[in-house]
Amino acid sequence: MKTRVLGRTGATISEIGFGAWQIGGAWGDISEEDGKRALHAALDSGVTFVDTADVYGDGRSEKIIAAVLKERGGEKPFVATKAGRRLNPHVADGYTAANIEAFIDRSLKNLGADTLDLVQLHCPPTDVYYRPDVFGALDQLVAKGKVRHYGVSVEKVEEALKAIEYPGVATVQIIYNIFRQRPQELFFAEARKKNVGVIVRVPLASGLLSGKIGRDTVFAADDHRNFNRHGEAFDVGETFAGVPFDVALEAVDELRALVQENVPMAQFALRWILEQPAVSVVIPGARNEAQAQSNAAASALPALDDKTMAAIAALYERLIKVHVHHRW
Repeated sequence: MKTRVLGRTGATISEIGFGAWQIGGAWGDISEEDGKRALHAALDSGVTFVDTADVYGDGRSEKIIAAVLKERGGEKPFVATKAGRRLNPHVADGYTAANIEAFIDRSLKNLGADTLDLVQLHCPPTDVYYRPDVFGALDQLVAKGKVRHYGVSVEKVEEALKAIEYPGVATVQIIYNIFRQRPQELFFAEARKKNVGVIVRVPLASGLLSGKIGRDTVFAADDHRNFNRHGEAFDVGETFAGVPFDVALEAVDELRALVQENVPMAQFALRWILEQPAVSVVIPGARNEAQAQSNAAASALPALDDKTMAAIAALYERLIKVHVHHRW
């Protein structure tokens, strides 16, 4: 497992992390024991960065992580969580110092921690990025010792660019994958200038880029790939990266010809992301041990050649860009 530095946090972490949304909920039925086994497998494979949120299973994901780390003992991975989405309604005015601290106190308890390594505002309304008092409140929580570092998880490139104007923002989590290429145009360069860590989520476009989803795939009723196809529950860009399902499947079929022999498409898609030096860590999720191990193995793949990179860029321009580029 290769490592990278997480921006101005200074932490050296595995370049493949573990995204813990799946073991929390909204991905169909995954038992707590399966979730624990998946996380154990990731950590055994050299993963040292785990990303979760207080709303993943209403704290279930955080509690599973705490249980696994207690079982393992020894040196702990870097654990990032998120706060803000528990607000109801989820509006900018809810991002008060008192609410943020209450969310953080709950995550400290769920994770069994004295201090959180990293807290990220969880895709807040755009207006929040224009409220310096919100970031001042996070500075105060760092001063209190409840948080070591803070960052943001964003939906849009514009939000990311605004967020890194605040000197305390150490990281930005953003969607970036073969179907969502806009961050590489400007944001990555600006993040590198300011030494901001970049955490890449939805790297496999909700499983589409694993090559294992087809037109006849059936998703469980409580799987967001069933109930959020059109943004019914949250931003549609979080489900299949916002690409229309049929268009995405057409693109996946074309991608198959570019994948090296004996390499799973999911690993190929993760390797494409790792070609960007601005990326600190990629956080694919995993339902089970095999997926966790396979994701981690992507770090050992050789770099993609220029011909392959150019073919992927052309595919994006031809099929995908019109659907997503202007939106996020």
